[in-house]
Amino acid sequence: MSLSWCAIDFGTSNSAVAVPDAAARGGSRLVVLEDSQPTMPTAVFYFAEHPPLAPGAEPPRAVGRAAIAAYVDGYDGRLMRSMKSLLGSSLFEQSTDVGGGHALRYRDVVTGYLRHLKAAAEHAAGTSPAASVTRAVIGRPVFFVDDDPVRDATAQAALEACARDAGLRELAFQYEPIAAAFDHEAGCTHEELVLVADIGGGTSDFSIVRVGPQRRDRLERADDILGNHGVHVAGTDFDRRLELEALLPALGYRSHGPASGGRAAREVPSAVYHDLATWHLINTVYAPARVAELQRMASWYADPAHHRRLMQVLRERLGHELAARTEAAKIDVAQLHHGDAAKLDEQAEVRIALDAVEAGLSVRLGERQAMAALDAELERIVDAARQTVRDAGLAPARIDTLYFTGGSTGLAPLVARLAAAFPQARAVRGDRLSSVARGLGLHALRLFGPVASAR
Repeated sequence: MSLSWCAIDFGTSNSAVAVPDAAARGGSRLVVLEDSQPTMPTAVFYFAEHPPLAPGAEPPRAVGRAAIAAYVDGYDGRLMRSMKSLLGSSLFEQSTDVGGGHALRYRDVVTGYLRHLKAAAEHAAGTSPAASVTRAVIGRPVFFVDDDPVRDATAQAALEACARDAGLRELAFQYEPIAAAFDHEAGCTHEELVLVADIGGGTSDFSIVRVGPQRRDRLERADDILGNHGVHVAGTDFDRRLELEALLPALGYRSHGPASGGRAAREVPSAVYHDLATWHLINTVYAPARVAELQRMASWYADPAHHRRLMQVLRERLGHELAARTEAAKIDVAQLHHGDAAKLDEQAEVRIALDAVEAGLSVRLGERQAMAALDAELERIVDAARQTVRDAGLAPARIDTLYFTGGSTGLAPLVARLAAAFPQARAVRGDRLSSVARGLGLHALRLFGPVASAR
């Protein structure tokens, strides 16, 4: 079997890689990326403190869990996450400060991360430098960008360019939810219609796929894909909404300035808070000119504590820490919820400590408060699932299986809402973080494996 291919699930929050293995189920296996785990956070940390660099050299970096650990441990530098969300945006070709007086294009950050995944595949497969991995199947969301086909095509082209810069020459793309359907199909004993709900960090994607033991070895599956649809709403949007709802009011979000001259108090400007709650925009609030402007706005706040806390976050660059604390609180509050809105516990809440902002400061996130904050996002996702079925010309009752994958399917209220929309379907949970990569590996084997070569 050729070792010259891999399958890459480049996710918003987590990534995984599959390589050929004749002894494994389906002919491919997942690569152990770090800490004995087959998945790795999609994160890069660039160290600001390092020896002098040669001309054109990039600063030293850590990836995955090591990147997050470097950030948590307080190393001076720049943490990059949610890189996938930059594809198709105007920021992609722009440069960003990574510390120590160095700047890199966002494009180069993505390329470097893909190069790391490629190297991990080569190491795991035992491929020699003379026969490196040059072919790959790469997953992509149904829509990188909602309702904008031009930007969506631009996003895939950007990802392809980065993959080629990383050394991959022969590329194929596959929708991530369809790849998850292929992983589910590997264990099917009869034909069924599957609605795949792939809900990760950046997108919520749905596909209806006809699967079964008589179909799994076919290379051309176009007639088995009955519909696909998606929305650019997922885990990072949940975090953003909860940060605005629970954390940032302590820093002045939606607060007002003092009333004066007989006029009602006005709400303080909110742009800085929305940027603080958006991963790929957090670092924009640290620009010296913007910090200076916000510093001059102290008189705009009726409560001086709000402005003092905001400036502490900007001076100490605590934006990513606030985002991480929000994500942790989301997970904690989700564990309080069992999916029945009628049974929300008014007393159930989690405490979010913000001592880095102000000694003794904390905020509370209640179960009902969290579900109310996420209601619009959850409903958009459920509507996207219903739209997928309508686009396929099917009644909801025709769906045999509702297959869940993606990190955000760990949010119980979301899974409960989707299951309620298709009550006759059997709910199946795939591996939240690796089923897409496994399915991409199956697809890569059909494209690049020995059977494909013999065609």
